[in-house]
Amino acid sequence: MSPPTGAGATPPGRIDVHHHFFAPEYQRAWLDWEDRRRLPHFPTQLAWTPARTIEAMDEAGIATAILSLPSTPGVWFDAGAAQATRLARLCNDYAAGMMRDHKGRFGLFAALPMLDIDASLKEIEYALDVLQADGIGLQTNYGDCWPGDAAFRPVFEELDRRRAVVYFHPLVPTCCGALDYGTFPAVIEVPQDTTRAVVSLLASGSFARYPNIRWIFSHAGGTVPMMAVRIAYFFQFRQDFAAIAPDGVAATLQRLHYDTANAAAAPNMAALLKLVPATQVLFGSDYPYVPPAAQAAALQALGLGAAELQAIDRGTALRLLPRLAL
Repeated sequence: MSPPTGAGATPPGRIDVHHHFFAPEYQRAWLDWEDRRRLPHFPTQLAWTPARTIEAMDEAGIATAILSLPSTPGVWFDAGAAQATRLARLCNDYAAGMMRDHKGRFGLFAALPMLDIDASLKEIEYALDVLQADGIGLQTNYGDCWPGDAAFRPVFEELDRRRAVVYFHPLVPTCCGALDYGTFPAVIEVPQDTTRAVVSLLASGSFARYPNIRWIFSHAGGTVPMMAVRIAYFFQFRQDFAAIAPDGVAATLQRLHYDTANAAAAPNMAALLKLVPATQVLFGSDYPYVPPAAQAAALQALGLGAAELQAIDRGTALRLLPRLAL
């Protein structure tokens, strides 16, 4: 199947780096988890199928979508590390099947259990060497343990050794899931947790320690663009500042990559594009929660230049994932 060139797309088509999928067993576990907490189900998640995914991609002019797991609870379903490990493998295998069945249309940011470091290292090897995944998809925290925690160092050391692309998707942390401000927690806590993850990696020196990792953060970096100056101001007083951010906080944040998922609006993109150039930004849709065609149209309506749109739609992704050009 040849990739489409949809209306408004930059030929030969967009690359969507924020695109969720649901293996059948994983879907059942997710819905059961929500039922136990009396949480509402998204109709578009309930209706998800690979065929509908391709229809949505074609409508939005998306040539290739990089598959990754959605938000809370990731591969945690109250059953511990063994279940998380099994679900990560099951989901990665399912996504690899979609890649085989629809040649050229899908890639994969493979899930890791992270609750078990040894199992995570084995899954990195399996996902990157056997499944030929495009990178690794992580959550912004695991049981209120953010990615800069020393427990995760073996995982990031291996990802740095492999020069891997590492994509972060936020979730609602346990600490804040019960806060009541009149709407469900994901509205506020999901973007905030992206910022927590970035600050955790910065404070731990992870960005400096693992220079070969190519980092991608969702939703235009959450609140990072708005808080960058505040973060930089307070971090300058740390005694270890030269070690954790040798080039300064601003330069560190500018080396990261950010997607446009559910953030392709003038205020979000104005803040993001003041922090980084378009060559650090990638198109993301957040399918099936947000219609890809609507995200593509919103991005087109921002009045960006042709070179900026080309970078966001496709160029930045090709620099990180050159195999997609083949």
